[in-house]
Amino acid sequence: MNTLQQYVLITVGILLAAYFVVFLLLKKLGKDPQNILPQNIASKLKIPIIALLLAVGIQAGLIKEEIITDEAYVDFFQQLRSLLLIFSVTWFIIVAIHITKKQLLRRFDVTTKDNLRARKFYTQFNIIERIAIFIVILVAVGISLLTFDGVQEIGVSILTSAGIAGIILGLSAQKVFGTIFAGIQIAIAQPIRIDDVVIVEGEWGRVEEIKLTYVVINIWDKRRLVLPTTYFIEKPFQNWTRSSSDILGTVFIHTDYDLPVDALREELTRLLKSTDLWDGKVNVIQVTDLSEKTMELRALVSAKDSPTAWDLRVYIREKLVDFIKENYPNSLPRSRVILKENPRSATSSEDPLQK
Repeated sequence: MNTLQQYVLITVGILLAAYFVVFLLLKKLGKDPQNILPQNIASKLKIPIIALLLAVGIQAGLIKEEIITDEAYVDFFQQLRSLLLIFSVTWFIIVAIHITKKQLLRRFDVTTKDNLRARKFYTQFNIIERIAIFIVILVAVGISLLTFDGVQEIGVSILTSAGIAGIILGLSAQKVFGTIFAGIQIAIAQPIRIDDVVIVEGEWGRVEEIKLTYVVINIWDKRRLVLPTTYFIEKPFQNWTRSSSDILGTVFIHTDYDLPVDALREELTRLLKSTDLWDGKVNVIQVTDLSEKTMELRALVSAKDSPTAWDLRVYIREKLVDFIKENYPNSLPRSRVILKENPRSATSSEDPLQK
C-alpha cells in the first residue's frame, strides 16, 4: 500500500469517526427536554455534517500537496470544497432559523380561547422565517456562482446580446416580486393571521397557512382554497376575527302580525341562559321588516367565536320555531281570505212563492 492510499484511508477513517461522534452527541442533546435543540436535530443535520466533513477532508488533501498534484484537479477540488462549505453553512443557518422561531413561539399558545396575540406572533414569525430563508438561499446561490470562473463574463455577454430578453424577464418577474412584497406586507400590517376566520371568494374558512407567496384557507367542508398573498392586499374580503374572536349571530324568523313579540323575547332569554353556546353579551330580538303577509323578526345573539356562533344560531332558530308552533300556532305565516256574502245573490235565492 503506497503513501497516497494510506493517507486516504486514514483521512476517511478520521472523518467517519468524527461523523459518528458528532451524530451521537447531537442525538443525545436532542433527547434532553431542557435543551433548546429539537429531538430530531441529528437527522436534520446529517447531510450538512457529511458535506462539512467532506470539505474538511478535501482541504486536508489540498494542504498536503503531494496528494493532489495535477493543477486541473487542484482547481476542481478547491471549487468542490467551497461549494460543500457554502452548502453546509447554509443548511446550518436554515436549521438555526427554524430552532430560533420555535423557541420564540413556545411562549404563545394558539389553542387558547383568547389567542389573538398568539396568532399575531405566529403569523409574523412564520413569514419572517420564510423571508430569512429566502434571503439566505439567495446569498448562498450568489456566493456559489462566484466560485465559477467566467460567470461575470457570461453575465455581461447575456446583458449586452440579449437586452430585450432581460427586459421581458424583468417584466415577468414583477409579479413574482410583487407577491413576495405582499407577503412581507402581510407580516407587517397583518390584515390576516394564522387561524383567522375569513370569507373569501364566497367561502367561509380559517387561515391555515401563510407562505411567502400564497395563503391556504381551510374551508368548513375540509377543502383547501389556495390564494396568492397579493389577493389579501388588492381585493376586499371579510375577516371575522380581525380584532377579537367573539362574533354576533343573527336569526331571522317570519311570523304573522298577531304574534306577541315580548313573549318571544322572554323565550329567547330563557334559551340563551340554558346553553353554554352563549357568551352572555348580546340578547336582542326586534321587528326588522314588514310585508303585506308577514313581519320579519331578527334575533341577535353573541358567541365566543364563529363556529360556536353558527351552532348557537341553529339552536335558537329551531327552538324559537318550536315555541311558536306549541304556544302560538296561529301566528305562523299564513294567508287570509275573507269571503263576503253578496246581497243580490241572497235576494235571488228566496222562494218565489213567498212573493
